[in-house]
Formats: sequence, structure tokens, C-alpha cells
Amino acid sequence: MTPHEEIFAALGDLAEGRVFPGIADEGTATPYVTFQIVGGAPVNFVTGEKPARRFVRVQINIWAGTSIEAFRLAAEVEDALRSAVHLQAEDLGGARDDYDEVTKDRGAIQEFMLFC
Repeated sequence: MTPHEEIFAALGDLAEGRVFPGIADEGTATPYVTFQIVGGAPVNFVTGEKPARRFVRVQINIWAGTSIEAFRLAAEVEDALRSAVHLQAEDLGGARDDYDEVTKDRGAIQEFMLFC
């Protein structure tokens, strides 16, 4: 599986299935979750073998009508990633507030390092 597929497998049931790699479809109802891979760290073997998995840094974006709702969903995201123990989720700083001036939606952004 690709990292995108593994992340979607862990989060896909949240927000009534409104979880999207990249960006959400226009007109998507809140709450919803988007995610993108924003970096990572390679796994290098001295033997030159190609690793089956690698560390990826993923940014999770939660959008909702209120900040409270966004942060509740952020907690569900964190729980889902930690429950997928094979991903070895590491929180890289906790959720922070966000706001979309166009839609007036409130959000929470959080980054994790995952082993995918």
C-alpha cells in the first residue's frame, strides 16, 4: 500500500467518511478531514536494499463549523492514528487552530510522523 492508502485506511471512517488526500471536493459539508504528505525521512540500509516502508511526515487538516467541533475531530484523528500501531504515529507538536476566510470554517491542523 502507498502511504496515502495507509493513512486513508486509518482515517477513512471519520467525519462520516469525508476524508480526502490533498483537498476536499468543492461543496463538501463540514466536518471533514484532508491530509497531505509534507516530508519525511528515508530509511537507508548499508546493503543498498530498498526498504518496504519509510517515515512520512503528514499534515492533517480538520475543517468544521466551530473550533470545538474541529478539535474534537482532531482528537479522533489522533486516536485513530495511534490505534493503527503499525504506523508508529508520533505527534509532532499538537493541534493548532486554523480559519478559512472564504468559507468561514474553523479548523485544526496537526502533523504526525508515520511509518508507512
